[in-house]
Amino acid sequence: MTREDIIKLPKVELHCHLDGSLSREFVEKRLGRQVGKEELSVSNDCTSLAEYLEKFDLPGQCLQDEEGLEEAGYDVLRSMKQENVIYSEIRFAPLLSETDDMNCNKVIEAVLRGLERGKKEFGIDFGLIVCAMRHHSEEMNWRMIRTAREYLGSGVCAADLAGAEAIYPMSEFKNLFQNTHKIGMPFTIHAGECGSAQNIIDSVEAGARRIGHGIAMRGHSDLIKELAEKGIGIEMCPISNLQTKAVAGPEEYPIREFLNGGLKVTVNTDNRTVSDTTMTKELEFIQNTYGIQDDEIYLLMKNAADVAFAEDYVKDKLYRIMREVYGA
Repeated sequence: MTREDIIKLPKVELHCHLDGSLSREFVEKRLGRQVGKEELSVSNDCTSLAEYLEKFDLPGQCLQDEEGLEEAGYDVLRSMKQENVIYSEIRFAPLLSETDDMNCNKVIEAVLRGLERGKKEFGIDFGLIVCAMRHHSEEMNWRMIRTAREYLGSGVCAADLAGAEAIYPMSEFKNLFQNTHKIGMPFTIHAGECGSAQNIIDSVEAGARRIGHGIAMRGHSDLIKELAEKGIGIEMCPISNLQTKAVAGPEEYPIREFLNGGLKVTVNTDNRTVSDTTMTKELEFIQNTYGIQDDEIYLLMKNAADVAFAEDYVKDKLYRIMREVYGA
C-alpha cells in the first residue's frame, strides 16, 4: 500500500490525547507568539518518558479557559480530516483545566462544543474520553467521573486512567474503577506502558474494556490468550512507545506478537504533535518495519471499530464505509 493509498484509507483512531495533539497554529494563536517545532515535539533521539512529558507544558497553558478548550476540540478534528479519519476518540483530563471560573461541567461542555463544531464541518464522528489522573486523589477523580457520567451518550463515551504508571500502580485505583463500572461508565486504562503486566491484569479485573499501550504483555502468552478470548481492545501507539522507551528498540516492539496472538490490536497516534505523527505515518511505519500486510491494516481498522466506545448506529456507519473501501 502506497502512502497515497494510506492517506485515502478511512481510519479509526481510539487513543489520541487532546493536549498532545494541538496544531502549532492553534498554540501560536492562543499564546500570541511564534512557537518553534522543538517546543512542541520531541526529537528522534528522545531519551525517556520524562523528556517526552516536558512537551505538554505549552499546550496545557492553552486549555485554561472555555474559548481555548472549544477551539482545541475543533482543531484536533481539523487535523484528522486531512488524512481521512472517519471516527476518533479524543481524551483529556478535565481536572487539569478547572479554574475558579470554570468547573468540571464547563470544561467538558467547552470541549464538546468544539468537537461538535468539528463534526459538522469535517464529518468526523467522535467520542470524548475523560482521564482520571494517577496523581490526583480518589475523591477528586471520582467527582470528575461522576460529573462526566452526566454526558455519557451526549459526546462523552468513556473514562480512562492516565499519568505516571510506574509510581502509581493500578492496584491503587481498583476501587475507583469498580465504582466507575457500577455507575455504567465504560473505561479504558493506560496499563503496561511501563513494564508491569500486573497493571494490565488489575485493569481487566476492574472492568476495563480496553488497555492503553499494553506493551508489558510482551512474552506473556497466557495473558495474551486471556485478553484475546475476552475481546479486550489494545490501543498500541508505535511511534510514541518507541520515543518514550517503552521498549528498548523497534525490534522489541510486540505488534506482530500481539496480532499473531489474536488480540484486538488497534494502532493510534497517542499525541500527534508531541510525537510529530499522524495515523498515516503510524501505518506506514508498521508496514515498513514489521511487514504488516494490507489485509492486516484493514484488520486494525476493523478492530478499532469493533472495540470503539461508540453507539451501534455509529459502528454500523463505520463498517459500511469500510466495506465500500476494503471489500468483504
